[in-house]
Amino acid sequence: MRKTMTVGVHCIIALLILSGADLVRSDGSDHRYKEGDLVPLYANKVGPFHNPSETYRYFDLPFCSPGAVKEKKEALGEVLNGDRLVSAPYKLEFLKHKDTDVACKTKLKKEEVAQFRSAVNKDYYFQMYYDDLPIWGFIGKVDKEGKDPSEYKTYLYKHIHFDLYYNKDRVIEVNVRTDPNALVDLTEDKEVDVEFMYTVEWKETATPFEKRMDKYSQSSSLPHHLEIHWFSIINSCVTVLLLTGFLATILMRVLKNDFVKYAHDEEAAEDQEETGWKYIHGDVFRFPKYKSLFAAALGSGTQLFTLTVFIFILALVGVFYPYNRGALFTALVVIYALTSGIAGYTATSFYCQLEGSNWVRNLLLTGCLFCGPLFLTFCFLNTVAIAYTATAALPFGTIVVIVLIWTLVTSPLLVLGGIAGKNSKAEFQAPVRTTKYPREIPPLPWYRATIPQMAMAGFLPFSAIYIELYYIFASVWGHRIYTIYSILFIVFIILLIVTAFITVALTYFQLAAEDHEWWWRSFLCGGSTGLFIYTYCLYYYYARSDMSGFMQTSFFFGYMACICYGFFLMLGTVGFRAALLFVRHIYRSIKCE
Repeated sequence: MRKTMTVGVHCIIALLILSGADLVRSDGSDHRYKEGDLVPLYANKVGPFHNPSETYRYFDLPFCSPGAVKEKKEALGEVLNGDRLVSAPYKLEFLKHKDTDVACKTKLKKEEVAQFRSAVNKDYYFQMYYDDLPIWGFIGKVDKEGKDPSEYKTYLYKHIHFDLYYNKDRVIEVNVRTDPNALVDLTEDKEVDVEFMYTVEWKETATPFEKRMDKYSQSSSLPHHLEIHWFSIINSCVTVLLLTGFLATILMRVLKNDFVKYAHDEEAAEDQEETGWKYIHGDVFRFPKYKSLFAAALGSGTQLFTLTVFIFILALVGVFYPYNRGALFTALVVIYALTSGIAGYTATSFYCQLEGSNWVRNLLLTGCLFCGPLFLTFCFLNTVAIAYTATAALPFGTIVVIVLIWTLVTSPLLVLGGIAGKNSKAEFQAPVRTTKYPREIPPLPWYRATIPQMAMAGFLPFSAIYIELYYIFASVWGHRIYTIYSILFIVFIILLIVTAFITVALTYFQLAAEDHEWWWRSFLCGGSTGLFIYTYCLYYYYARSDMSGFMQTSFFFGYMACICYGFFLMLGTVGFRAALLFVRHIYRSIKCE
């Protein structure tokens, strides 16, 4: 088995090297150039500005090219990100000024004119990379001087100005402007002759090469943005302090009274009837129904929690700087694969503690619990992307790489973790004995049912993060840049604390009402924040974004469903672990027959 694990790890390294040997470096590799050297300029993609997932290859639009188009070899993360880099039609040599050079000439047919016109009407933008610095621009504009839409005129930009800044032998900054006077009228369906032109101007700057990406990250650190983020954190901290203070005061006072009362009851007549949470001491550690599913959910949640912590560590040390193409996707795939052993160990060891017998089936369930829905969602959305011929459609080779990583790394590590968990021989630590027959749960009011309790449990953690959610959504599903990972990490810690406290409080009230089925309830209450986040998705899509079209809608709601499901499993695990610690503590503090 160790041999399998070693082979698997070597395979993942080999696959990533093969797919990512050219991660984010230009052909210049060290980004140093001499005068007259050709600096790599890659055209990446085009697409509607308001639909970030709906992107197409640059030459899917009928742009001309002066020669054969060369494709850049891309890393796994870049492909997952929807990047498809090809050589651009413009030649930008280092320190070489150009004044209105012709890139290429073409005669647009009627169908091509209609294609460009449709793209301009949908606010299509282009994205390029010059020495790994991102460039954007719109491909055209709509002149709406006429009141009636039929009088609108559609124009294509044909002249691009490149303003380039250098420091010694390095490119530091690139800006792009389109000439508002150099236009091609696309309003009518007729053949048009087009000359695509460009101007290049070089200027010297004192900015060092190491700080050339700072201008992209600073946009999210502007004073008015930081004020909102700090307001969000202060709001969340006040919520946490009030909640924890309130719960700690109530629970400590109530528990102290309970302990005094139960100690007094023991000294009084032995035939006195017990009430409250002590009354159900013989049932509180009775194992839950569907224990294989429960253990699998805990295993998957623990793995996702570990994945999130590792991603935060990488973010805080500066790995995910703006436009480090695909770095986040590569990290997610690799870390998820390498942490699958944690899921196998946690699920199987807990399943065996719950006296489960079929640990192999439990292991299979653990492996499929998160990956299964994610795989089905991916299959559907990839089919939609293929139908749209969008760059979000993964090439066959990339799918094979991901399947090989899952087969050679994720699965063996999951099995190894499962075997280690089975052999751990740990026993479930219950401070009181469980009776042979369960007590009947007394009739409870409607608000003590599972769904109302989940609504109460999810609202407070969600209220602590909702301000930050907008910025994350605007970054993931828009063009805003998010780099304030330290603030995001603080918000994440607050989320965990509030989730743990609210779950503990609701578990206590549930036990006090003599309802001993708290296992699944604590998990569902902890994870309910994931459902609130998905509800926020509906609000964001219809009220805060301009996304439209079947592809963008299906991508947004499909992948957000997977992310929220992941949050549900992760926070459910946090809620249950907190509740388990609490329940063990209070029953260890009293003497039960």
